[in-house]
Amino acid sequence: MGRAVAVALAGLMAGGACTSSTAADRPMRTIADRRPAGGGNVVVEWNSLARRATAAAPVDPPRESRTLAMVQGAVLDALAGLAGRDASEEAAVAVAAHDVLAAVYPPQQASLDEAERATLTGVPDGPEEDAGAAAGHRAAQRMLDRRAGDHADDAATYPADPAPGRWRPTPPAGAPALDPGWGRVTPFVLTRASQFRPPPPPALTSRSYSRDFAEIRAVGSKDSGVRTAGQTEAARFWTATAPQEWNQLVGPLAAAAQLSRLDTARLFAQLNFAEADAAIAAWDAKFHYGQWRPVTGIREAAADGNPETAPDPGWTPLLATPPFPDYVCGHSSLGGAAEAVFERWFGRRPGVELTLTSAALPGVTHRYPSFAAIGDEVVNARVWGGVHWRASCEAGRGLGRHVGRYVTTRP
Repeated sequence: MGRAVAVALAGLMAGGACTSSTAADRPMRTIADRRPAGGGNVVVEWNSLARRATAAAPVDPPRESRTLAMVQGAVLDALAGLAGRDASEEAAVAVAAHDVLAAVYPPQQASLDEAERATLTGVPDGPEEDAGAAAGHRAAQRMLDRRAGDHADDAATYPADPAPGRWRPTPPAGAPALDPGWGRVTPFVLTRASQFRPPPPPALTSRSYSRDFAEIRAVGSKDSGVRTAGQTEAARFWTATAPQEWNQLVGPLAAAAQLSRLDTARLFAQLNFAEADAAIAAWDAKFHYGQWRPVTGIREAAADGNPETAPDPGWTPLLATPPFPDYVCGHSSLGGAAEAVFERWFGRRPGVELTLTSAALPGVTHRYPSFAAIGDEVVNARVWGGVHWRASCEAGRGLGRHVGRYVTTRP
């Protein structure tokens, strides 16, 4: 993390900003800059634009999390650099986010230029606009320079392993492993990818594995007779990526708590740094342990040495299995990180109903009383969808919570 962003994040922690869990003592109430962002929060608007841009790119959750972390880090850097200056916050935010996104997604240049113009049209021409735009350009370039050598583009392969318990490409696509080198990407805040690496997954002959096997074979199959309609909906709902889901919460929470633009940017930065680092940590664990997926384990159970697991060669999960090892679950890792960040800011229960929508199920809204309730649904959804053993989901969530807590307590 660059010094400017580190200093900006440090400002959040000053004065015990995140120690309260009551509605009356929100973190932003103790921050010096208390100017509310108002209904037209440009920070929230450009996060939405950034999510739209990442959604238009090929599906790749680790890369998506990295891009959003870069965007939100640049936005925070730009706004923090305006303290005490006559400069447009709108221009700083729009230009910082635009420049990072345009660098990562050159094919989207035209639409990003149009979005930038739309924001700047509402900013009066003059030295304040110029100063804000210049701050945005500088912040974006600093972020791009910092991440240029982070190993995200290094070539890597991961061979299939026919041994029992080991990952190999899964049906129906039989695709090679996605991002097998992502565990070697430089973290945003963690000191190393393996910093919170969990212990190994349950042994194939363990009771834990037998329980997971029996559960997912019954509830996670495409033609399950025990999975409920609500469980099926949840499984499909969470096929949307974690960054697309968890970032939705910031806007309503920021508005309800009257966060300033700067504080909203701090929250977005912490959330997305934590999710990006959780993805790096999860991929480190995935390719360190190389555990097979349920579809492989159930079809090839005759080779696992466990008398309690019977093979089912035709077993098919409800959802298509993603192309990378099982342990730990990436979705619940990013979810656990998000949980920890939000709880650090707002306490376990924020005092308002939390709502999420999913691009996978247009028109469907899920409502939750707490951040943990969202995390619970993520864990269950991956089991109900037949794509992750429960132990992988729970270990991922724990890993993510370690990452989220670490990110929110770093200077």
